[in-house]
Amino acid sequence: MLAPSARVHQPENAPKKLILLSPRGFCAGVVRAIDVVKIALGLYGAPIYVRKEIVHNRHVVEELKSVGAIFVDELDDVPEGARVIFSAHGVSPAVRTAAKARGLKVIDATCPLVTKVHLEAIKFAREGYTIVLIGHHGHEEVEGTMGEAPTSMRLVETVEDVERLEIADPTKVAHLTQTTLSLDETSDIVRRLKEKFPLIVGPKSQDICYATENRQVAVKAIAPLCDLLLVVGSRNSSNSRRLVEVCEKSGVPAYLIDDFSELKAEWMPKAQSVAITAGASAPETLVQQLIEGLQAHHGFGPVENVEIKEEDVRFNLPQELAASGGRLTSITLPSLPIAQL
Repeated sequence: MLAPSARVHQPENAPKKLILLSPRGFCAGVVRAIDVVKIALGLYGAPIYVRKEIVHNRHVVEELKSVGAIFVDELDDVPEGARVIFSAHGVSPAVRTAAKARGLKVIDATCPLVTKVHLEAIKFAREGYTIVLIGHHGHEEVEGTMGEAPTSMRLVETVEDVERLEIADPTKVAHLTQTTLSLDETSDIVRRLKEKFPLIVGPKSQDICYATENRQVAVKAIAPLCDLLLVVGSRNSSNSRRLVEVCEKSGVPAYLIDDFSELKAEWMPKAQSVAITAGASAPETLVQQLIEGLQAHHGFGPVENVEIKEEDVRFNLPQELAASGGRLTSITLPSLPIAQL
């Protein structure tokens, strides 16, 4: 990969170029979660309640609302005995207990890679470890993971947090990670944890998910070849925000936009080569609309597709829906195609 100082610039009179990164957009966990809502609506009819946003994307949520999904912040907003879906970000045991107490019919759309972290937390806690969770305070995934072992877990967001960390038994420490973090920043935090707690242990494989890693690697690879990066994704999407940060650390300006309507004209005059990617919860239709808008209103030419790595990950449906067997049906949304099941 070229160093940031070796960035390639287009001559001023060259055609303005769009570079479309791959992989981008929906990951397997997001596809599965959206499918869960659509299949549940097809099987049981509206309304279907969903605790929190099923995935962190405004457009996805609004489209699912339009066909009968009702999104709530807490289970108290779900009528007793109703059917509720847990989002891809996972929930704590306390939420599961509350759902059972209200007689709710639960469908669990937690991403299997998030479930992996939950199981690791349970294992380490049972073995008597103090668990250092690297993640963002207030994020739904972090709240769910910490709920698995609240008395055994400490949350850190930065290297500075590690410096302030005090643990009663420094010989019995483990670390886990939110799945949607920056690879580089997380690596720095883990490195400092290992320096401070030489006997610290971690998961057998990294917790940052394959899709988060692949999209960051693609951004790093393309940064030297563009003047600007546009990331399609919503503000509350952790993995989307990380893509902006990764690009900016390479010395290239980057912006997170929900869709073409948020594009600002002042970003474009000096940008001869613009790269486009999308967070793991952003629909491909929004990417294509952005491309069309850039071509129609900002003078960009044909798209150059750059594939860094092929993705072919698929996750099975949760058991609550898989058990329905041949009765599977779905609600069809034109911009949110159902995955191959």
